[in-house]
Amino acid sequence: MLEHGGKLNRAAKHYNIPLNEWLDLSTGINPNGWPVPKSLPANRWTQLPQDDDGLMVVAQDYYQCESLLAVAGSQAAIQTLPKLRTHSRVGLLSPAYAEHAHAWQQVGHEVTTLEIEQISASLPDLDVLIIINPNNPTGQRFSAAQLLTWHETLSTHGGWLIVDEAFIDVTPECSLSHLCPKTGLIVLRSIGKFFGLAGLRTGFVLAPKELLLTLKEYLGPWPIAAMSRYITAQALADKQWQQQTRQSLLNQGGKLSQLLHKVGLSPQGDCSLFQWVQTDQAEDLHQKLAKMGILTRLFSQPASLRFGLPQSDHAWQRLQLALSTLAISRTA
Repeated sequence: MLEHGGKLNRAAKHYNIPLNEWLDLSTGINPNGWPVPKSLPANRWTQLPQDDDGLMVVAQDYYQCESLLAVAGSQAAIQTLPKLRTHSRVGLLSPAYAEHAHAWQQVGHEVTTLEIEQISASLPDLDVLIIINPNNPTGQRFSAAQLLTWHETLSTHGGWLIVDEAFIDVTPECSLSHLCPKTGLIVLRSIGKFFGLAGLRTGFVLAPKELLLTLKEYLGPWPIAAMSRYITAQALADKQWQQQTRQSLLNQGGKLSQLLHKVGLSPQGDCSLFQWVQTDQAEDLHQKLAKMGILTRLFSQPASLRFGLPQSDHAWQRLQLALSTLAISRTA
């Protein structure tokens, strides 16, 4: 199992700080997600999930694509897609969401780490290219024109371009979802980040119908709980909340960037849901913040920290005070 953010229970035990006293900035999940109603239909707890419950209609509208499959979080697709190809040469960037490389290696595929500048020249030798847009954790963004150019090259020899758009909902105009389906193009979407509903374990795969049918067979029946399907449909249909939240997250992302700059931790990359700071002091800063009950996401290669968004005014003030204290100690 690879390391991920959100290990709050473990942090509470390790640092001997009560769980309710933590400020968790380690996940990049919207801390003020879609407000799940307190009253939910009780029959969703007793019924098996049904494919014709309305979720797919709402999802098709949200993603502007008719060819999609609901899965148990995009992680389910990440783990299963490598099983749908024979031995392949797979290219991806580093640092990036490590589960992609891990999943393809586990099945025996040949995985190559690339720099962005190497991608175009490497495409003739690749069967699969995986791009996270915006990249996690660096925040690197890729234009639709660039991605489609890479896809066109790969598709000429039966290759795949997989685009993981887990963090793209704040800027949906940058998504490729409305261009699907295209042969050899697979787009992954998540409900966990923008909507802040990671606990539902709902995601979507946008791809040609033939590939989706094969993927569905591998995943088996009822991959998503009935209540998760219900809540996901309500969230995807709430356009007013989505519009307001996009603007709010853009503002908060800028606020977090300014705060980090102010204390000498200038981000090298970002998206509205997180800021990425590359520094040789990453492990030391991570430990010091954790001792103050603030959990960040630590990366070792390269040494860096990812900061998610605080949830409330109090949380913002707490982070600002902690960072100011660290800035003073580093210059003392």
